[in-house]
Amino acid sequence: MNEISSVTINKLIVHQAGNAAQGGSLILSETAHDIPDEFWQQTLAHFFLKPFNEAEQYRLAIENNLVYTTIAQVFDDQSSFVNNSKILAEHFHLKSQSVFAKSGEFYTVFFENIPFDGSYIDAIGLFHTSTKDQFLKIHTKPTGVDLSIEDGIDLKKPEKGVLLLRKEQNQGFLALIHESLASKQGDAAFWKSAFLQASPIVNSYHNTNETLGMCKLFISKELNEHFDTNKADQIDMLQRSMDYFKTHDQFQLEEFNKEVLYHPEVIESFTQYKQQYEVAKQVNIEEEFAINPAAIQKQQRHFKSILKLDKNFHVYVHGRRDLIEKGYDEMTGKHYYKLYFDQEQ
Repeated sequence: MNEISSVTINKLIVHQAGNAAQGGSLILSETAHDIPDEFWQQTLAHFFLKPFNEAEQYRLAIENNLVYTTIAQVFDDQSSFVNNSKILAEHFHLKSQSVFAKSGEFYTVFFENIPFDGSYIDAIGLFHTSTKDQFLKIHTKPTGVDLSIEDGIDLKKPEKGVLLLRKEQNQGFLALIHESLASKQGDAAFWKSAFLQASPIVNSYHNTNETLGMCKLFISKELNEHFDTNKADQIDMLQRSMDYFKTHDQFQLEEFNKEVLYHPEVIESFTQYKQQYEVAKQVNIEEEFAINPAAIQKQQRHFKSILKLDKNFHVYVHGRRDLIEKGYDEMTGKHYYKLYFDQEQ
């Protein structure tokens, strides 16, 4: 979310919650915070809203979902903001049963004038932070400068966040969700599934993102278990996969198989892996859909084309698999790669 200068934080309250299974404290605030000036408004809006990807959209389950019911009440009656924020914080606290869960700050924020899809709408954000960093604080006095070290929250982004837009309420709201990488690795299912009960909206972004993610896992992990491939072969197939998505407007599974996977036995293995992936992740990978450029941009950083050879060499491969040759030298007992090129730069 880039253009947020119009956003106003109408209400903000912070509670202490999380890590209930490990005896974490639940401390509920009684009053909302005053936002003193425009600097605070813009700084906090940037902190809360910047991490969200507007293309990656979700909906909340409507039935038996305390988060959905409580958010709907706040939208209908803003005077219930403080009491309902306590309900949400307690719900978050009780749901955080994983050993990976951390105690921290639970924020409920009422935003006005969120820019979205050509208009401005209200939204409610729920956020959680738990990691503290140390900061060197400067105290200037007439006699000199003193230093102190204090703990605080880095204002780059919260570890978990959801922005519930006041849009399509009868369908579960339109929701944007953020989780830091460290947060996902700890307990990937908690924030989206156990607490929010959110599921992705199946659109071009979702289809492109899921399919690229599945391709990356298949090529990087599954392929080598069933076929005689090396790292250069994997890099070549990763590049062909990414090139397919960059050069086509529509994904067609049969066409992708022919242009990227080539061999019938690899195509058969990929088909089986697709079925396993769908069951394991509870998603449906469609065989034809419009390709979304934003999803390509997100996934591209995971499609790494680097040959890492011991700790001595990193070879960046940008194409032409036919100009890379792998072998084994019996005299030295070491593997080698031979690279063919026209001129050195």
